[in-house]
Amino acid sequence: MKEITLDTKIADLLNNYNGMKDILIDINPKFEKLNNPILRRTVAKVAGVKQVAIVGGMEPMDLVNKLRIAVGQKPIGEVIKLDNLKEEIPNWITQEPKITLNANEILDNNLNPLAETTMTLRGIKSGEVITIVADFQPEPLIDEFAKKGHEVYCQKISDSEFITYLRKV
Repeated sequence: MKEITLDTKIADLLNNYNGMKDILIDINPKFEKLNNPILRRTVAKVAGVKQVAIVGGMEPMDLVNKLRIAVGQKPIGEVIKLDNLKEEIPNWITQEPKITLNANEILDNNLNPLAETTMTLRGIKSGEVITIVADFQPEPLIDEFAKKGHEVYCQKISDSEFITYLRKV
């Protein structure tokens, strides 16, 4: 088996290691979202261990090492403290959002937050903002929209509340 790294896709873990979904949930109860089959078929294919760790409020290297130990691989390096949230708040987040999505409700309805946000983004004009509220930092979603050139900012309100601002380019 390939070594587990920060870039290992969650779908690869689930497909290559028996019981991996339960291992992930045992490591962090926030990963219970992996019980959603839509999420496993979609986001799990693009989300790596690093992104999922951030979603779960964990240090990425801590999750990598716990997964490596669980499958019999040696831990790597030291746990590096990372804070993926930007310090500087962009001015554009103060404008009224055109639409607010709730990622938890989307997941509870067995839908894909990435697909729902993409459809919503198509329906707004360049420069307009949508917000996504969740009880986790939606790192795969943040990365995907940033790669597409949109402006993205995630604000941690509390350990169980994050607001992601997405400004269409």
